[in-house]
Amino acid sequence: MIQLRRRVVLAAAGGFVVVGVATKSRAAAGSARVGWLGWTGASGAAPSLLTLEAFRSGLVDRGWHEGGNLVLTVRSGDGSQSRELATELIRSGVDVIVAQGPMVFGAKAVTSSVPLVFSINGDPVEAGLVASLSRPGSNVTGVTALSVELAGKRVELIKESFPDAARIAAIANQSHPGVQIERQASEAAARKLGLQLQWVAVRGRNDFEAAFAAIESHKAGAVIAVPDNLINDQAANIARFAETRRIPAISGWAEFAEAGNLMSYGPNVRAYYRRVAGYVDKILRGARPADLPVELPTEFELVVNLRAAGALGVTIPRSLLVRAHRTIS
Repeated sequence: MIQLRRRVVLAAAGGFVVVGVATKSRAAAGSARVGWLGWTGASGAAPSLLTLEAFRSGLVDRGWHEGGNLVLTVRSGDGSQSRELATELIRSGVDVIVAQGPMVFGAKAVTSSVPLVFSINGDPVEAGLVASLSRPGSNVTGVTALSVELAGKRVELIKESFPDAARIAAIANQSHPGVQIERQASEAAARKLGLQLQWVAVRGRNDFEAAFAAIESHKAGAVIAVPDNLINDQAANIARFAETRRIPAISGWAEFAEAGNLMSYGPNVRAYYRRVAGYVDKILRGARPADLPVELPTEFELVVNLRAAGALGVTIPRSLLVRAHRTIS
């Protein structure tokens, strides 16, 4: 039986954790240890149980069972707690850490050896997480929801649903890695469809009231919320604004529609986190994160909130409803 040996040294300066790992397969070495570093958001909202459930399901499909050959340790917090929580997981002897959103940055700061699998919305190259999508080059790899095609598709969905809306607004976290890619794609789609697109930048939750005022002043007929962790964190706030001003809003994750907004179009959450489980499986069986290319989503879902449509006083076209993967009523 191959045993995985570890040496953990906490440096006094900066709290950096150096971990020596013999990268051998855990598949036949008893219980593997996986750490889940979930993101709660600045609002302190409870982390999505669906993501963890989907991840667990993906592990089971690949032969990993809690209470049998797998120990899964779950921790969650906001970005400011990521180093502390990651260090705690490393001290517990995990073989790999799954980090949601901003949590990966704190985890990366405290270890260069423990494999890290991220799930983020932005560009991991621009964020400095990996050297390239095809060759990550370090202990970090994972999946990203960033997609030029999705950005353009959301503009098209707005046009299809509200053909009389000449002006639309896009609210986006200007600090989000990859935001310029999404802006270019959104603006190109808007020009093609003859729409005026107002780009409204935010950098933190305190910027949203001013952003809402700018959108109202622009007389936007619809809002695209460029998906990232800040936008997801403020989904309920955006929904309240949208309902008060009777402006439909769309973003990328189903939880945006579930928070009271009109619709979302983006990665299928279950499929997305089952792919995250695939990375963990490969690493536990001996693969090196440096050799595992970063992947983009391949399965997408359109979610329409019919309750929000009623509150906004809008009618969703039948052509769109029949394509919806799920409706909320």
